[in-house]
Amino acid sequence: MQLDIVTPDEQLYSGEIKLVKLPGVDGSFEILKNHAPLISTLEKGKIKIIEENNELKFFEINDGVVEVQNNKVIVLAGSI
Repeated sequence: MQLDIVTPDEQLYSGEIKLVKLPGVDGSFEILKNHAPLISTLEKGKIKIIEENNELKFFEINDGVVEVQNNKVIVLAGSI
């Protein structure tokens, strides 16, 4: 599954992942391969990524939006 995390100023992350955990407005949620299409708002919190090689990465965001479609996840973070 492809993940891209971008802000208005830069691309924070781009790569193949197994899982991403996001800070949703109604609580955190995880996205795995073959997830149903989704658009959701995000709040201040930590994004957790498990890469294909099982390496963990974390990013802090203040807000944003996520779109999931066809095993591609795009996070538009308003600020970090």
